[in-house]
Amino acid sequence: MTDIEYLAPRTLDEAVRAFHAGAGNARILAGGTDLLVQMRAGTVRPGIIVDIKKIAEMTTIEETAGGGFRIGAAVSGAVLREHPKLSKIWPGVVEAANLIGSTQIQGRATAGGNLCNGSPAGDSVPAMVAAGATVTIQGPTGRRELPVEAVPKGPGRLNLAPGEIVVSFTLPARPKGSSDAYLRMIPRTEMDIAVVGCGVSLTIDKGICTAARVGLGAVAPTVLLVADAAKALIGSKVVGSKLDEAALAKAAAACSAACRPIDDKRGTIAYRTKVAGVLLTRTATIAAERAGRK
Repeated sequence: MTDIEYLAPRTLDEAVRAFHAGAGNARILAGGTDLLVQMRAGTVRPGIIVDIKKIAEMTTIEETAGGGFRIGAAVSGAVLREHPKLSKIWPGVVEAANLIGSTQIQGRATAGGNLCNGSPAGDSVPAMVAAGATVTIQGPTGRRELPVEAVPKGPGRLNLAPGEIVVSFTLPARPKGSSDAYLRMIPRTEMDIAVVGCGVSLTIDKGICTAARVGLGAVAPTVLLVADAAKALIGSKVVGSKLDEAALAKAAAACSAACRPIDDKRGTIAYRTKVAGVLLTRTATIAAERAGRK
C-alpha cells in the first residue's frame, strides 16, 4: 500500500498550501464519512490527507452582523441541530443536513463534505440552494464567494480551482414571515439515498408570497435552482398558511419540466419527473405553514 501523509493544519493558509502542494493527489478530511468509504473501496487513493477539523473558522457557527449565519464547512449535522437559533430560523437547512446517514454519521458528516462530494443527490445541497446560501472559498490566489448552486459542475466534479477549499456557508438574514422546508423521496430506509430531494424557502407578507427559492436534487447532473417554480409562487395569495393551489400546480409543473434525470436502480426517469412535482407541492406547503407562524 502507498504511504499516506496526514496533516492537521491549524490555519487556513497552511491547509491551502498543503492541499495545493498535493497537486491533485491530496484530499480534504472533514467528517470523513465519504472519503474513508471511498478509500476502503479503492476508488480514491490520496497521497496527502489534509484534516481541517483543527481550523476554528471551519468548525464554528457564527451569527453575522446583519442577522444571518456563517457556518464552517466542517460543522457536523449534529452541531447544526443543536444550535439554539439556527433550527428555528432555517429549519429546512437543518433537517436536510440531518437526513445524511444515521445518528452516528450525523455526528461527523458535514455540509461542506456533502457539497464537495459532488453528488446531485446530496441532501443538504438543495436546502442550501433554496436558502440562497453562498460559500466562501479560499485558494492560493485568495478568497472568493460563490452561490451554492454554482459549486457543483457534474457528478463528482466541482467548479473549484486547484488548491481551493470550501471554507464556510453564509445564510442570509430572514425577514418576518419567512421559513423553509426540505423533503426527499427514498424507497427504503432513512439511510437511503434520495431519489428526489426538494428544498423550498418562502416569505409571506400580508397574505402574499413575496419571495421564493426552490432547490431540486437527484434529478439532473447537478442540484438545480428552479427559478420558474419560484416565479410561479411569488405574487400568489396565501389564505392563512395555505398556498394558492393554482400557483402550487404551476410550480410543480415547473419542477417536473426542469428535470433531466437518469434511469437507475432507485428510480426511472418518469418516476423522478413525477415525484419532483409532488415533492414541490408538499415541501412548499410545509414552508408556508412555518412562515405563517412567524
